[in-house]
Amino acid sequence: MKRTTVLLVCGVFAILAGCSPSREKTVARIQSLEKRLFAAESVSFDREKADTLLQLYAAFIKDHPKDTMSPGFLFKSANVVMNMGEGGKAIALFDQYIQNYPDKPKAAICMFFKAFVYENVVHDLDRARETYLQFMEKYPKNDFVKDAKLALMNLGKSPEALVKEFEAKRQADSLRIADSLAKTPKPKKRK
Repeated sequence: MKRTTVLLVCGVFAILAGCSPSREKTVARIQSLEKRLFAAESVSFDREKADTLLQLYAAFIKDHPKDTMSPGFLFKSANVVMNMGEGGKAIALFDQYIQNYPDKPKAAICMFFKAFVYENVVHDLDRARETYLQFMEKYPKNDFVKDAKLALMNLGKSPEALVKEFEAKRQADSLRIADSLAKTPKPKKRK
């Protein structure tokens, strides 16, 4: 009787192990696909590979929500989707990261990227402003705070307007330097 029970339990484990890919196999597939998709020699973006990679990320996160690799895969998912121009989906993934992993270092970056997506992909400047401000309030010492402030200063400005502002500033700086040099006394020549 004991022997039959042991064989039955071993059989069930063997069937379960054979039905779903192991964690290691899934990670290996993800890493292999990442290398092919993001290789330096890739000349174009392969949408089919990206979709497959996103499916693998999602399956891994669903099957292993507490795994230490899940936050990284979720972050990568959000970035891939953001770069594919799918703003709503990217925002949802960044929100999922912020909600599920609020204490992880990338939670701050996710909030910054969420504001970036609102600004540059979804073109919802009010939500972008609100999210940049939330980011600066919640993470005042983060390296991206300077970028958020700059984004807020330039929010809604066209590239042409930014170029004009830059040129005007550069010209004003040049005039100030020239004026400063003109006022500087010249050293006397020795005889």
